[in-house]
Amino acid sequence: MKNISPIHGKILVFGGVYSNLQALQAIKSVAQDLNILPSHILCTGDIIAYCARPVECIELMRDWGIHSISGNVEQQIAEGLDDCACDFTEGGRCDIFSKQWYPYAQSKIKGANLDWIKSLPEFITFDYYDKRVVVLHGSYHDTSEFIFASTDWKTKQSNFDALNVDIILSGHCGLPFSQSLNDKYWLNAGVIGMPANDGGSHVWYMTIEMIDGQLKYEHHKLQYDYETAASLMDTAGLVPTYAQTLRSGIWDNMEILPEVEKNMQGKKIFPAD
Repeated sequence: MKNISPIHGKILVFGGVYSNLQALQAIKSVAQDLNILPSHILCTGDIIAYCARPVECIELMRDWGIHSISGNVEQQIAEGLDDCACDFTEGGRCDIFSKQWYPYAQSKIKGANLDWIKSLPEFITFDYYDKRVVVLHGSYHDTSEFIFASTDWKTKQSNFDALNVDIILSGHCGLPFSQSLNDKYWLNAGVIGMPANDGGSHVWYMTIEMIDGQLKYEHHKLQYDYETAASLMDTAGLVPTYAQTLRSGIWDNMEILPEVEKNMQGKKIFPAD
C-alpha cells in the first residue's frame, strides 16, 4: 500500500482508461483547465483494456506523473497471465470478447512500459484534511469484485472496517456513484474509457474538495473524440460491439450488472446531468 500523504485542495479522480487515448487526452485537458496538479490526480486502475491505444495511454500516464493504482488488467499483464481476470461469466459475451482484446493489449506492452505497469501499487492511501482515504480497484478483499451502488452496504462496510479509513475511492464496475453512511464515503468516479450505459457518448470523472470543513464531491461528464477512438478500434480489428458502445452509450450486454443497474440502461445516472 503506497502512502502519498497529505493532500490538500481540489482532487480529480477517474478510472478505467481502457486504452482509450482520446478520453485520456480529454481528461488531461480538463485537469489543466482546472489547474489541478498531477499530485492531486488519482486513477483507480484499468488503464488498459478494450480500446486500441494501450501503449500510448501508458506513456501519457507515465509522463503526466499522476497517481494510479493497478487494476486487475494491469496485474494480469504484469504477471504474464493469459486472461484479464475481470470476473466475467465463463462463456458469456464479455468473457468471449476479452479473449480478443486482452491478447492485443498484452502483445503491445513491453520493456519500460511493462516495467511501469509492474511498479503500480495495488492500493494508495493518504490523509485528506481530517479524513483518511484509500484508493482501490474492486474491493480491498478482491481486486476483481464488482461493487455497485445497489451492493449491500454491509459489503462496503467490511472494506472500511478492514482498512480503517473514512473515504474509499473505487473503480472496476464502470458506473459512477457516491454513497455515504455514518460519516463513511464510498465514491466511484466511473470510467473514462467507456460510456456508463446511460445512452450518451460522454464518460465520467469526479472532483473532490473540502469547503468550510465539509467534504464536497461531484460527478462530471467528460466529452471527448469518441468517433476517433471507435474508428481506431475498427482499424485494429478489435471487438466491434465495444466500438459501437463508444458511439451509442449503450452496453452490448449487462451480464455483470445487478437488476437495479440493469433497469437503469439508457437512463440518466444523475438527476442533474
